Amino acid sequence: MSTKRKNVVRFDLPLNPAFDQRLARESDIDLAVCARADPEAAGWAALVRAHVYHVSAAKDELPRRWFVSAELLQRCPALLCVSSAGAGYDTVDVAACTKAGVAVVNQAGGNANSVAEHAFGLMLALSRRIIECDRRLRREQGFSREDFMGHEIGGKVLGVIGIGHVGTRVAALTHAFGMEVLAADPYLTEEEIGRRGATSVALEDLLARSDIVSLHCPRAQDTIGMIDARALRRMKRGALFITTARGGIHDEAALLEALQSGHIGGAGLDVWDKEPPPLDHPLLKLDSVIASFHTAGVTHEARRNMAAIAAEQIVGTLKGGRPPRLINPEVWPAYAARFETVLGAPVQVLDSE
Repeated sequence: MSTKRKNVVRFDLPLNPAFDQRLARESDIDLAVCARADPEAAGWAALVRAHVYHVSAAKDELPRRWFVSAELLQRCPALLCVSSAGAGYDTVDVAACTKAGVAVVNQAGGNANSVAEHAFGLMLALSRRIIECDRRLRREQGFSREDFMGHEIGGKVLGVIGIGHVGTRVAALTHAFGMEVLAADPYLTEEEIGRRGATSVALEDLLARSDIVSLHCPRAQDTIGMIDARALRRMKRGALFITTARGGIHDEAALLEALQSGHIGGAGLDVWDKEPPPLDHPLLKLDSVIASFHTAGVTHEARRNMAAIAAEQIVGTLKGGRPPRLINPEVWPAYAARFETVLGAPVQVLDSE
């Protein structure tokens, strides 16, 4: 293990204290917390010495100059690892990191319970028209209870697009309601999807057969704009659309049109192209839309868990271990060589390597 001091840098975005507390227990790790309000030079002075950059995954909260781009990597020659604070990594150019020999890790699974619960909250609120009734009760009287007659979700078909950590948890919760679960995930075999509690189908079949479609895939080149006008037309008339994934995977203009025409019965949207969405966003004007502010994973439990596993992964990585949530495993040979050059110690070699 290297005896050199290791430098970890993060900015002053909200983060559970478990992160800083865990790093503080390591005598050879120094943590620098940079203020976004400080002069830009202060941030660069810290990052140029950084071995690990723990970066916010929230693209609309972090100034773009602090995104992990090819330019940032060029200015930070000691950087070995970029740690996304979330499950997503919208603020990180993974290809540029791989080219530079920089490992990218995330905290996938750390907030799965919270996100899955939120997705179910949106499903139930839409199906039972809870928010519509709440809004109307606050402004008028004299309407009938039958004006807000909804549907049970029991016995319906749920389509899960992406059955990773969150999708698997959603599938488990779904069975308690007696629902059938379909899943489309190009990275998993039919057998593995079955083990995760769903029936494997092609995306177009999932859209056509599902009463509720719930989106749980990462934002990537092959998923941006995936739920477009054509995909929405494939869905059952009156079906519900839920997303707790990332903005940009669904086409907001196409969804608006599908909702206004009545083809889509309702939408529960936790993520947006721009977060938060502007007050005059047309989707916010529809009673058939329930909106939240990328809060599916924002619970006390999830935030503490994400901070704790992030810190533990960073500590293990700086000790020479292979991080368990490595996004770009193809970087490993180049990363291992850079690790030894920068920190003067080799990485641990696994038996399978």
